[in-house]
Amino acid sequence: MAKSLGPVKRKFSPWNDPQAKPFIRFENVTKRFGDFTAVSNLTLDIYEREFFSLLGPSGCGKTTLMRMLAGFEEPTEGHIILQGRDISGTPPYKRPTNMMFQSYALFPHMSVEKNIAFGLEQDNLPKGDIEARVQEMLKLVKLEQFAKRKPSQLSGGQRQRVALARSLAKRPKVLLLDEPLGALDKKLREETQFELMDIQQTLGLTFLIVTHDQEEAMTVSDRIAVMDKGVIVQVATPAEIYEAPNSRYVADFIGDINIVEGKLEAVEKRGEGDRATVICEGGFRVTVDQASCAADPGTSVAFAVRPEKVRISTDAPSDTTVNALQGEVWDIGYLGDFSVFIVKLADGSTFRAAQANVSRLVDRPITIDDKVWLTWPAEAGLVLTR
Repeated sequence: MAKSLGPVKRKFSPWNDPQAKPFIRFENVTKRFGDFTAVSNLTLDIYEREFFSLLGPSGCGKTTLMRMLAGFEEPTEGHIILQGRDISGTPPYKRPTNMMFQSYALFPHMSVEKNIAFGLEQDNLPKGDIEARVQEMLKLVKLEQFAKRKPSQLSGGQRQRVALARSLAKRPKVLLLDEPLGALDKKLREETQFELMDIQQTLGLTFLIVTHDQEEAMTVSDRIAVMDKGVIVQVATPAEIYEAPNSRYVADFIGDINIVEGKLEAVEKRGEGDRATVICEGGFRVTVDQASCAADPGTSVAFAVRPEKVRISTDAPSDTTVNALQGEVWDIGYLGDFSVFIVKLADGSTFRAAQANVSRLVDRPITIDDKVWLTWPAEAGLVLTR
């Protein structure tokens, strides 16, 4: 199966248009199970044709939120509005949504085409319309030659596409995907992510995906809602979530990052933003250029920088007093396309740097026990105030 390059979708941003109306709105939604609050007073807008991800650890409330939209659970408080209509209390089969489960739930005794046709037959569509729709779905997911096979005769990726075709056959306005790629191996999962993006844009549907896989959410999403303990911590585009997390929790949850506690020493207002100076635990000083540093000098803050933005070298920089650390290479993780260096600092703490492996070398110029310097530009880091 050839890997698609995927659609170019990032110009799609109705959330930045004050005139745009949300397609789906969770309005002050709370869901309790006995004494446990799974979702707490949550408000969220999702726009038509958006590929939206709910991302968070197990138990954060993301699947409960999706199940309430599908109609399998009802909110304890609040409203769920779809296309301007409150759908609270509407049974699942009367909602313009369809859900694709992680287990796929295919009928083992039915062929691929029968599995896809099942929901259409339940709706009593004319036989000719069912046949045409099934052929359309088979072509969409590239399974025409497997139409007569049973699920047991298919690979995991093929079964996943049958489940997707069955979910799409009824032409829902919203497709809900609950950890849809969790059963696939890494390479197939990456390929399928781009296929999902292609299908979503081709059909012009609204996709809502629940996942705990950060890389998956970053790949497929127009926007991501990061959840923790029943609340949304940040809603933003993948680039904003990664490059401008709004808290220690989001910064630490998304990708790999160095986070060091410290105190804000000074903030200098500049034309395009602020320059902050932080004295970090360990005694080293960093400067950070960012749009805004909403804290006063003396405030406890955290300094964060991604490993791939940290340069590692055996040569000392021209200025060793700021944004520079000296240490010893403690460990190296070779990942093929890049290497991760874990550097032990003088105070015993560790700092990570990642370096792309642009040359075909088996033996790398920097190895374990080497004395190295770590440096980064002022715009690479971030000051986190919460």
